[in-house]
Amino acid sequence: MASVAVIGAGAVGSYYGARLAQAGHDVRFLLRRDYDAVAEGGLRIESHHGAFALDRPAIARDPAEIGPVDWVLCGLKTTSMEAAPRLIRPCLGPETRVLAVMNGLGIEERLARALGTDRIFGGLAFTCINRGKPGVIHHYEYGQVSIAHLHDDPAELQRALALWDGATVEFSVASSIIRARWEKLCWNVPFNGLTVAAGGVTTEAIVTDPALRAEASALMEEVVAAGNAELAARDSAERIDGDEVITRMFTLTDVMGPYRPSTLIDFVEGRAIEVDAIFAEPARRARALGVPTPRLDQLTALLARLDPARV
Repeated sequence: MASVAVIGAGAVGSYYGARLAQAGHDVRFLLRRDYDAVAEGGLRIESHHGAFALDRPAIARDPAEIGPVDWVLCGLKTTSMEAAPRLIRPCLGPETRVLAVMNGLGIEERLARALGTDRIFGGLAFTCINRGKPGVIHHYEYGQVSIAHLHDDPAELQRALALWDGATVEFSVASSIIRARWEKLCWNVPFNGLTVAAGGVTTEAIVTDPALRAEASALMEEVVAAGNAELAARDSAERIDGDEVITRMFTLTDVMGPYRPSTLIDFVEGRAIEVDAIFAEPARRARALGVPTPRLDQLTALLARLDPARV
C-alpha cells in the first residue's frame, strides 16, 4: 500500500483521495475550510456507486504535518498554481510522484519546473462531483480518469495505474499528455465557459438549446484544430479524432441533467475562475501555431471581464 498526500482536498481531491483510502492506502488530507467539520464528523462521499464514509481520516492544516509520501494527489484549482509548489514540497521525498488532477494546459510543465522533478503526471477526470456541506462530497455521475505522464513514459504510466488497483474508480492511461490535455479541453472550454457566459446556466441548458449547442460544437472544433496543430508541431504521430471526440462529449453531457461545472460554481460564489489555464493558455498556443480560434478568443475575453478576481 502507498502513502498519499491529498493537496487541494476540494470536491475532486477529496473524492479520489477517499477512494484510495477505501482501497487501503495511507491517505492524508490537507484541509483548510473543512478541517473542523472533518475532524468532528469525518469525510462522507455520497456517490451513485454507493455512499461511504471515512470516519477518522488523517487530516492536517499544514503540509509539514503530512511529510514525505509516495504520491501527491494535487486537486488544487489552477487559480492556486502559485501556492502549489509551497504546499507540495514538504510532501516530497526522493521517489515521490505527483499526480495533478487539474484542468487546463501547462500544468505538468509548471509543476516540474517549480518542484525540480520529472515525476509528474496529469489526471484527466471526467466526472460530475460537487461539494456539499462541509465534510460531504456529492458524486453524481461518471468518475473515470485518464492518466498521462509528463514525458509519456510507459513504465511510469504503469506505475501510476497500479496505484489505483482495487479502487472503485475507472482509470486508464493516455499515451500522449498533449493529446489528453487538449481532448479534455473539448469539454472544459465549451461547458465550463458557456455556462458562465450564457448567464449562469447548467450544462443541460447548453445541450438542449440549439444555438448554444451549435456554439459548443464550434468551440470544440477550434480546440481540436489547435490541439492537432500542437501535436504536429511537436512531431507527434498522435492526433485527435474531432468527430469522435465531439460526439462523445455530447453523448456524455446529454445525460448529465442540470449539472453545474466548477467554473460556474466558482463564478456564482464570487471566487476566481480558471480563465488562464482553461481558456487563455489554449488561445495563446493556438495563436503561436497560426490556428484561428475566434470563438475561443471571444469567450476568453468575456470570461476575463466576468472573473470575480478582476473586480
